[in-house]
This record gives sequence, C-alpha cells and structure tokens, in this order.
Amino acid sequence: MQDSRSYALIGAAGHVAPRHMEAIKKTGGILEAAYDPADSVGFIDRHFPDAEFFTEFERFAEYVGRANANGRRIDRIAICSPNDLHKPHADFALRAGADVVCEKPLTLEPGEIDDLAARERQSGRRINAILQLRLHPAIIALRDKVCRSNIVHDVNLTYVTARGRWYHASWKGDERRSGGIATNIGVHFYDVLTFIFGAPLANIVHHRASDRAAGYLEFERARVRWLLSINRHDLNGADGFALRAMTVEGLGHFDFSKGFEDLHTASYQEIEAGRGFSLQDARPAIEIVSAIRKAPLSPCDGHRHPHLARVLAATERHDSAGQS
Repeated sequence: MQDSRSYALIGAAGHVAPRHMEAIKKTGGILEAAYDPADSVGFIDRHFPDAEFFTEFERFAEYVGRANANGRRIDRIAICSPNDLHKPHADFALRAGADVVCEKPLTLEPGEIDDLAARERQSGRRINAILQLRLHPAIIALRDKVCRSNIVHDVNLTYVTARGRWYHASWKGDERRSGGIATNIGVHFYDVLTFIFGAPLANIVHHRASDRAAGYLEFERARVRWLLSINRHDLNGADGFALRAMTVEGLGHFDFSKGFEDLHTASYQEIEAGRGFSLQDARPAIEIVSAIRKAPLSPCDGHRHPHLARVLAATERHDSAGQS
C-alpha cells in the first residue's frame, strides 16, 4: 500500500500551478510527473526536483500509462491547463484511471459537465473541482449569517483584479479559449454568490467588454448588483492589485481581498478527507458565466473607455429590468 498519494500535473507553467504543487507537498503527496508546452517551470524544484517533466503531451501520456502498467499508479492528475482544455484533460485523466483535481472553470459549458459525469460513472473515478473561496473563513461566516437571517438581501459586489496588457495578448484574452473575463476571472465570484445566497433565479447583463462586466443577479436569498473588472483604474485607490468587496443590506460590508494564500492547500485537505467539491457543485456558476458570455458586447469597449460611473449606473437600473 502506498504511503503517499501519487500525482501528475497538466499545466505546470501557469500562474496557479505553484499553488497546486505546494498543496500536494503540504498534504503529503508526491508529484511524479508534470507536463506543459512551456518549460519555465523552475518552481518545481522548490518541492519536487525529481519529478519527470514533459513538453509533449504524447510523452506525458505514455509515462502515465507505463507507470500504471508497472504498478506505480498515478492516483490523481491535477489540471491547470488553459480553460478550453480542462474537459479533454479531465477526460484523459479518468480514462487513465486517476481521480481529477481541476482548476476553475471546470468546463466552459454546462453540457460538458454532463459529459464528464458520464465518464466519471464509467471510470469509477472522481473529479474534484477547485472552489477554494468556499473555504474562506469570512465567506463561510457570511453564509451562516445569511442562512440565519431568513430574508432576501440587497447586495452590491465589486470584484476587481488588475491585469496588464499581457493578459489580452495571452490565451486568457481569447474568449474562445478562456470564456472571457466572466469565466476566467469571475467564475469563483459567481460560485461564492450561489454558495452564500442559494440557487440563481435571474441573470441580466448590463455591460460586457473585454476588461469589465456588470449586471444583476437574483438568488433565493439575494438581489445582487455586481461589477467584475480587470481594469486597474477600477481599483479606485485600493491597496495592491485586487479589490473583492461585498455590501449586504442588514449585515454590513465584507472585504475578501486577503486570506487567499492557503486555500488551495485547504482544498487538497478537503479532498483527502473525501469532501472535495463535485461536478454538480461547480454547475451553477458554469451556467451563470455561460449565459453572461452569450450576452452582446457593449458598444464601447471598456478597455479603451474606462467609464466606471457609467457601468455602475447601468446596474442601478436592475430593479425595473429584474421585473421584466
């Protein structure tokens, strides 16, 4: 019997991969192999200098297959690849007989979740979605307060995480690959809303551009005006590169800008305990971002015309729109 979980990692050179490597190490796992077309992966040396590394997926897949055939089974495959590759990479991992740990967004479309659920049943393995903000202590505390309040709250939520020009030149700026900012940046933001306020009931988009989106969402326990942005001008004097804040009528103002450092490790600990988040846990947020992505682009691209006041004013009209 193995003393430690054996892992492989797909997408080792991206922004989030080091958090997964650290979480694997802290939860007693061993990274056996990693794959990425890019080779800027020196961070591996901090935790797993003996891990095999591949820049060609075919060679990586051959290694995983040989390991399983030789009795050194890969228990889990962590997926940190570009968003449009999450589904095929998860499918590969299940066919290889491994459980999956998949970064956000789990898929780009809700129907892809159904496909993966069928593959789960066929393989007998499990997909674990990384929905780490559900483990943030302040978010858990707010959810508890909302559940006890037994009313429908009016909510204003602002989520700004600054990105430079590189973002638009990378795959993340290609909506076909990333799903746009609502999917690539905002999917955790929408997941938190469903986690706190229950099932979504209405979804109206007032503004959608390459760097900013705003609108109105209605849930079982909340009416939410939201702003999502990667435009640094929207930080409005906030310290650092992120502003994650929510005002809940009757419950106060909550700032979630800090406290994210160890949530991937907490996610892996939950997976080890058999409490990882499932495909169906991830579905509501995927449905929300899929609908937002299908809304028409606003006439003026916010990246060129950062008129935040105009965007916020549009969300103020949500009451009449929400009644239609």
